Amino acid sequence: MKHLFLQLKNHAVFYLAAFGAILSMAAVPPAAVYLSYLNLPVLAILFCLMVVIGGLRESGVFSVILARLLLRLGTLRQLAGVLVFTCFFVSMWVTNDVALLTFVPFTLLSMKNTASEKELAVVIVLQTIAANLGSMCTPVGNPQNLYLYFHYGLTLERFLFLLLPYTLAALVLLLVFIFFLPQRPIALSARLAARRARNLSLPASRRQLGVLGLLFFFSMLTVAHVLDYRVTLLVVCVLTAWTKPQYFRHADYWLLATFVAFFILIGNLSQLTVFQQFLVSSLAGHEFLAAVVASQVISNVPAAILLSGFTGKAEDLLLGTDIGGLGTLIASMANLISYGSFVRACPARQGYFLKAFTVLNFAYLGILVLLAAGLREVGL
Repeated sequence: MKHLFLQLKNHAVFYLAAFGAILSMAAVPPAAVYLSYLNLPVLAILFCLMVVIGGLRESGVFSVILARLLLRLGTLRQLAGVLVFTCFFVSMWVTNDVALLTFVPFTLLSMKNTASEKELAVVIVLQTIAANLGSMCTPVGNPQNLYLYFHYGLTLERFLFLLLPYTLAALVLLLVFIFFLPQRPIALSARLAARRARNLSLPASRRQLGVLGLLFFFSMLTVAHVLDYRVTLLVVCVLTAWTKPQYFRHADYWLLATFVAFFILIGNLSQLTVFQQFLVSSLAGHEFLAAVVASQVISNVPAAILLSGFTGKAEDLLLGTDIGGLGTLIASMANLISYGSFVRACPARQGYFLKAFTVLNFAYLGILVLLAAGLREVGL
């Protein structure tokens, strides 16, 4: 019973999507048309990126690079700045989830004897915000970007033109908040932790790193619409099976199954004329705010998949779900990674973390929503 409860808790979004998909089958019985619901390019490239980026994370290369940077720092503010902006820039290429899985534990290690638990909570909250906002800059930064990018057939230029102003604004906001942290010398223990990480040998060989680099390059070519997704999928599967088949475990099969369930649910709902007309009319003119609000309740990935079936406003939906990753703890599933890591390390400060998380997230959310309103007013 306990195991079942944990399964339901950890994969609640999948079970809800699957339940909705099964219910929808009563109105639209299973048929060959179900295959047309599935966005195969999204599923394929998402799988490839999970495998490749998981392999890069397992190689330890990110931790070694960060450790070398930390050895050059002298104050708490500088240390926090590097940890936060590493999440911001790395998340653009390895997703917000992976950035937080990689660098939040390093933050807990390197700041353990340098900052108070309250300061540590603030830094990890800022890392979470940085990962969510940095990841919105590229199609591969998070799952909803990748989905919407392929679903609407966006060009890379159009995508970057839309999100670059918000990425730059996020960068400035993070810089401002970092300057509120104390300029206190870093403890010797933090430097020793960084030195130990720097001197660790990488689990992956140069040959394996080369293979991972090649597979990541193939994935980027597919994202840029240069290479067919079937070629990339074949190359990733064959080379991974040949060199490191254990990398396949890095794929989040629950997330992929959640996508499939949502595709079926939305595909079936779109066949119901009454429901389609109601939702389309309700969304008309309110796509951006609807995406922001829906993200607060059901998370931004399900919100993107759900709403995309009933609107052609790609830019409004893309921007709304990206900015909508800020706000509540469940607005982005990546938020739960930081929350879980911090609470396990500092259980007595759970309440403080939630307070800091809520205040800072809604502050950023409010500023970016106002910025979006201003830029849309002038036609940008």
